[in-house]
Amino acid sequence: MKDISEKADTLREAVAEAWVLMPADVMAILREGRTEKGDALEVARVAAVMGAKRTWDLIPMCHPIPLTHVSVGYDFEPEALRIEARVRCRAATGVEMEALTAASLAALTIYDMHKQYAHGIEIGPVRLLAKTGGKSGDYHAPSRRPVAAAR
Repeated sequence: MKDISEKADTLREAVAEAWVLMPADVMAILREGRTEKGDALEVARVAAVMGAKRTWDLIPMCHPIPLTHVSVGYDFEPEALRIEARVRCRAATGVEMEALTAASLAALTIYDMHKQYAHGIEIGPVRLLAKTGGKSGDYHAPSRRPVAAAR
């Protein structure tokens, strides 16, 4: 694990996205909240927050970070769901992995709750959209959409 004991705590934020591609009929089930397992969007939101808080437990070499904020938002396309996870903290290291974990777990939860309707659901891409704070400075990814979601 990297030694961060000499680094000062600063405000850090990271935003990540994950795409879940699915047939339009399955997307309708998601939008209308008709899954047998409950409200998929809210269950995925809880999974994302739980995952962000436990990233250090899931990914070797990650530091335990006292998160101060985790939020998850959704954007709907005809055959895709875009998940955006935002994580914030005041710490000596960044929260990119926490944001990526949150977005990924939300996507996996959506898959789990809809796999009975279609096994061809795809997850990806998952990527870091932005990060602020820290010695390495800010990062903002170029805009793009997955090819399948652009149909």
